[in-house]
Amino acid sequence: MISTKGRYALRVLLDIAMQHSDNYIPLKDVAERQEISKKYLEIIVKDLVEQKLLVGTSGKGGGYKLTRKPEDYSIGEIIELMEGSLSPVACLSGAITDCPRQKKCHTLPLWQEYDKMVHDFFYGKKLSDIM
Repeated sequence: MISTKGRYALRVLLDIAMQHSDNYIPLKDVAERQEISKKYLEIIVKDLVEQKLLVGTSGKGGGYKLTRKPEDYSIGEIIELMEGSLSPVACLSGAITDCPRQKKCHTLPLWQEYDKMVHDFFYGKKLSDIM
């Protein structure tokens, strides 16, 4: 399940992209439009700035803006940044590097196929696709 943090990060980036502006967008405006607590968004945008998906400035005229064009952001990148791996099982997430059951695991192909579908779906969609 994708948490509110992941969903709200997507909404913040989408909201800023939809302003079609080179100006910084105040977070309070995003919070009002998205009906999300500004305090909670501050936590989310901090992560987005650290990962260079947003750039921010404070003071008069301050706020946030995208670091790239909307078509250069994949939905998968945004969600994984906030949620971690989207893989359904640990052995595909990179959490386990050497699974002792890998050679005899009859369910592994099922999980690999599911993992590929989820990855291809989210990484095949761009922020610009949902604007």
